[in-house]
Amino acid sequence: MSADTSAPTDRAAADAPEPATGDAVLGDAAPVDPTLVGTTAARAEQGGIRVPWRFIGGRVAFYVFTAWAAITINFFIPRMMKGDAVDAYMARSQGQLTPVAEKALRALFGLDTSVPLWQQYLNYWGMLLHGDLGVSISTGMAPVGDAIASALPWTLGLVGFATIISFFIGTSLGAVIGWRRGGRLDVLVPVTTFLGTVPYFWLGLIFIAVFSSMLGWFPAGHAYEVGVDPGWNPEFISQVVSHAALPMITIVIASLGGWVLGMRNMMLTVLDEDYITVAQAKGMPNRRVLWRYAARNAVLPQIQSFALSLGFIVGGTIVMEMVFSYPGIGLLLLSATNAKDYALMQGIFLVLVMAVLVANIIADIAYAILDPRTRQSEA
Repeated sequence: MSADTSAPTDRAAADAPEPATGDAVLGDAAPVDPTLVGTTAARAEQGGIRVPWRFIGGRVAFYVFTAWAAITINFFIPRMMKGDAVDAYMARSQGQLTPVAEKALRALFGLDTSVPLWQQYLNYWGMLLHGDLGVSISTGMAPVGDAIASALPWTLGLVGFATIISFFIGTSLGAVIGWRRGGRLDVLVPVTTFLGTVPYFWLGLIFIAVFSSMLGWFPAGHAYEVGVDPGWNPEFISQVVSHAALPMITIVIASLGGWVLGMRNMMLTVLDEDYITVAQAKGMPNRRVLWRYAARNAVLPQIQSFALSLGFIVGGTIVMEMVFSYPGIGLLLLSATNAKDYALMQGIFLVLVMAVLVANIIADIAYAILDPRTRQSEA
């Protein structure tokens, strides 16, 4: 009788699950998402966040090589051109400088032909590592760094702010037009695209004729009026804002069409994806589906273009600065080219290349933040 009663108990004990180890002893085991089993995301979650050192090392090596190649080309190209800054300066002086002074100028600018080219190249690198960009002959023998520093803030403030405004307006407008495809807003695409094909100088001249000459709303050019003392005072700030209005409007209107068209086309592609259909089938509000799902994925290609645009901001818009006589880096580069001021040209090109490289690095980081698939694949 006792054997019969113990048999079911033994079988129940044999069928009972073994006690769990680890955290399961203290409570119920955490549920496991079967969709993550064996995926990259699951391995990254189980082993912590893996730093993609191979990817980072490859990108760093690429950017270092690109910087070296750009600096090397920046050194050799002016020396391959006919004439130099000293020849141009001697021609303007009309024989007033002695051969001794000419030799001293060539030594000052690193153009002494008695020094081997490889030695000039090493000297150029030595100057760069010490933060010395040379002397500008077209700005009264002022250091190149000081000449660039005086013009760069005007370009960054004008072109940079205009580019950011154009990107956000064009991207947002393109997302809404793509979401409401076939609606009345579609007429904005050919209009903005047509305005984007109009050259900067033509739009600038039209705006000067209408808003400055006819209506008198804005000044026609320059950064501020003559006689105004630069500084953080209301008069100078209002002068800067009013003088920058027309060139900023010109840049925004001329570059708006590219952002609108690019974002609209990407939205049309993204809206056909399955996750958009699933989000709408779950009853999510259209506003959330638009900005949290569709626009967030459609904007990824725009990020790369926006970063490159930020890099080229440093170069300025030469034609726009010529039309409005704006004292930016583009106008400075034009003056240096006309004067064959190779030291100043090299300094501006170097700053431009470094800005583009930094913009690409920022684009890589932003792309990885916005697109989790990038982080998972690199992990």
